[in-house]
Amino acid sequence: MKPTNIDIRPAARLQQVSEYYFSRKLKEIARRRAGGEDIISLAIGSPDMPPSDETVDTLCREARKADAHGYQPTVGIPELRQAMAGWYRRWYGVTLDPATEIQPLIGSKEGILHVTLALCNPGDQVLVPNPGYPTYTSLSRLLGCEVVYYDLKPENGWQPDFEELERMDMSRVKLMWTNYPNMPTGANAQMQTYERLVDFARRMGIVVVNDNPYSFILNERPVSLLQVAGAKECCIEFNSMSKSHNMPGWRVGMLATNARFVQWIVKVKSNIDSGTFRALQLAAVTAYDNSEDWHRVANLERYRSRRQTAEAIMTELGCSFDPRQVGMFLWGRIPDSYTTCEELTERVLNEAHVFITPGFIFGSNGERYVRISLCAKNEQLEEALRRVKAMLK
Repeated sequence: MKPTNIDIRPAARLQQVSEYYFSRKLKEIARRRAGGEDIISLAIGSPDMPPSDETVDTLCREARKADAHGYQPTVGIPELRQAMAGWYRRWYGVTLDPATEIQPLIGSKEGILHVTLALCNPGDQVLVPNPGYPTYTSLSRLLGCEVVYYDLKPENGWQPDFEELERMDMSRVKLMWTNYPNMPTGANAQMQTYERLVDFARRMGIVVVNDNPYSFILNERPVSLLQVAGAKECCIEFNSMSKSHNMPGWRVGMLATNARFVQWIVKVKSNIDSGTFRALQLAAVTAYDNSEDWHRVANLERYRSRRQTAEAIMTELGCSFDPRQVGMFLWGRIPDSYTTCEELTERVLNEAHVFITPGFIFGSNGERYVRISLCAKNEQLEEALRRVKAMLK
């Protein structure tokens, strides 16, 4: 039978997004490495060290049990929800009902999808920071929402400009995404900002969602939006084990908010997935009990030593940066001699064989910036510095 040409087209929603920058770029890096190039990646925020030994031991022990492999509840096992509530109480001083005010997630990307599905109709507007995590934009557009950007600028310490927000038309806005400590800029969380966000959300009748995975990285005093009185009524906070516990591939995160919002989100989530492997959940319970000493070494001392070398790389490239940044990246403004940030990052990639991130992928306010990840061993960072110096000779 003679084959015919069948004209099958993708869904129209795909016209609203492009392939994730890192998905596309990492395929290029893989091809070049396969061709013999030794490329050091300082682009992705994927912790390169393992979780605590106790966490891995729990996973192995529980996975060997014959009855550990069945479907699990969408809401997570009680032990995990209790551990999450205990962790919020221990580190943030926030009291949460583990039965009704917590929902485990398979990472923050899933949470962005489920929260938007639960709270927004097609055509609703969503406030997204510029610069900000690209997934806030892409998933909003895939779900038919209209993205409205609000500016984060260095002169405001990369905090929201509330005077600008007050002038905006909020009549169609349903959600506002925030992310403190901030990625990509490294701006730390401020209680004054959190208090103003809660007040703004209540007055405007919107929901603020704070994405909070970086509060332990190079940060002596982790804080939470939910520390603000009344925040649970109008806010949702994400947290993740990916960064704070060296567990990016485990895909364990959580959201915390009021019981009504949790019920709406569970209604969505229960129709999409079937829960997380029980052994993995129990291992996460163990990780939430990591000692303060473990966090000090993993999230402060280790990243502090790496940060020194990253700052040296930025300085060699002629970039300026705020030394008060926290988190697992270093954000720097490029010299005026470069037309675009990608001109600099492509030069570093092609001449020094070091992959760093151009800031334009985070929005127009990132176009004069680059980002260096601290998720590489000291030896790799030192080698990257040596290569950059050789490139600039």
